[in-house]
Amino acid sequence: MKIGLTLPNFRADPDDALAVARAADAAGVDGVFGYDHLFRRARDGHRRPALEGLALLGAVAAETARVALGTLVARATLQPPATLATALETLQRIAPGRVIAGIGSGDSESREENESYGLPFGTVADRVVTLGATVRAARDRGYPVWVGGNSPPVRELAARDADGWNQWGNSWARFAKRSAEVRAAAVHSPFTVSWGGVVVLGATERDAGAKAERLSPSPGVISGGPEQVADALRRYGDAGAEWVIVGPVDSSDPDNARILGELVAPLLR
Repeated sequence: MKIGLTLPNFRADPDDALAVARAADAAGVDGVFGYDHLFRRARDGHRRPALEGLALLGAVAAETARVALGTLVARATLQPPATLATALETLQRIAPGRVIAGIGSGDSESREENESYGLPFGTVADRVVTLGATVRAARDRGYPVWVGGNSPPVRELAARDADGWNQWGNSWARFAKRSAEVRAAAVHSPFTVSWGGVVVLGATERDAGAKAERLSPSPGVISGGPEQVADALRRYGDAGAEWVIVGPVDSSDPDNARILGELVAPLLR
């Protein structure tokens, strides 16, 4: 099972994200993944800035040597299919063999972003049609294409048109059921199933507890030291995940990469 780490996209400059990526590259983490948002709402309601996902991964490519570079996920409704496919192909030229193109349709939290920039949000059916067109435009360009999303139409599209599927969040039991269904229906081979979710990670269980008390993560978030987090992630591996992608609550701290690569990853292999 491979292990990935999300980058801190939601800030005004890339320094933190590049520091995390360099730490992940050095620590043996298998991949780093960037989000694709125009902005994000903080808990108090104010708008947080967001670094453009593919531009950030291009900068990461220049400062790392081996980690995979993934989008989790590039939103199909933000640009025409051919434009996104060409941008991903450009990243592949910069970092051959390292790109994973996760593509999604957006959800209810994406509506405000689209509409703020004059972009139609559309119905679920509209977004799935756009997602399908984008996935087909992006395939067969030298990088794998994963579809991210939990709804039945998105899972069906992933199995039919993509090289992989990613689920964000949800219990391992629900993931096990869905991953088995998607894999059984998958048309293309190889086909990769992956899971991603938020984690509070510490060098020890005590460190993680102090961090959780300080940061107040949402209920149900995986939390603990290397052994506890590895046990939780292993359940997703047993449920069918070939990649597990960790989104630390304190995503700008490069020490998460060190703990993940040097202490958690060996427990999963």
